[in-house]
Amino acid sequence: MAETELERAEKRYAQAKARLQALKNRESTRQRKLETRRKVILGGALMDLAERDTGAAAMLDRLIRNLPREQDRKAFADWGPPSPAPSISDPEKPS
Repeated sequence: MAETELERAEKRYAQAKARLQALKNRESTRQRKLETRRKVILGGALMDLAERDTGAAAMLDRLIRNLPREQDRKAFADWGPPSPAPSISDPEKPS
């Protein structure tokens, strides 16, 4: 049985639709990976800053304590906020 022009067109349409969906899925995956990477980078930068700045350390502690999901708070259960290292030129310390 020979394939009609309509059947060939429907087949090409279905293939094009599948290719489009695959492209959309790849783009969505790429965007999620980029967002995750940004979060990791910002989190690392905040943790690094908290080691040097008491205000940032306090903010990080507040953020962790106020996490809305219990499972997220559990991830930090045995973790303590970093204590800022005293600066060499700390004006609060006598020379």
